[in-house]
Amino acid sequence: MNAVQTEAEILDDLRGIFRDALGVDPVAPIEPSTRFFADLGLASIDAVVLGEAIQAHLGRPLPFDAFLAELGRREQRDLLIAELVAFLRDHS
Repeated sequence: MNAVQTEAEILDDLRGIFRDALGVDPVAPIEPSTRFFADLGLASIDAVVLGEAIQAHLGRPLPFDAFLAELGRREQRDLLIAELVAFLRDHS
């Protein structure tokens, strides 16, 4: 992932990270409307692992802890992949 990537390119990178770091089934649909917990069946610890994997992929730190903390404060605590893509776009 880099500063000139489109949202589609970020999503493609995320698909690889989900599969490599979290063991998500390669045929599982990972689209902007996919929910992290409900659709992919992941747990909160997986969000931490994902954050570490994304930062390793980028080679730099991100405010991922703050991103997850905000998620915990809202009523709907599931994370849409579109939200993750937007976060990465905004912090590229």
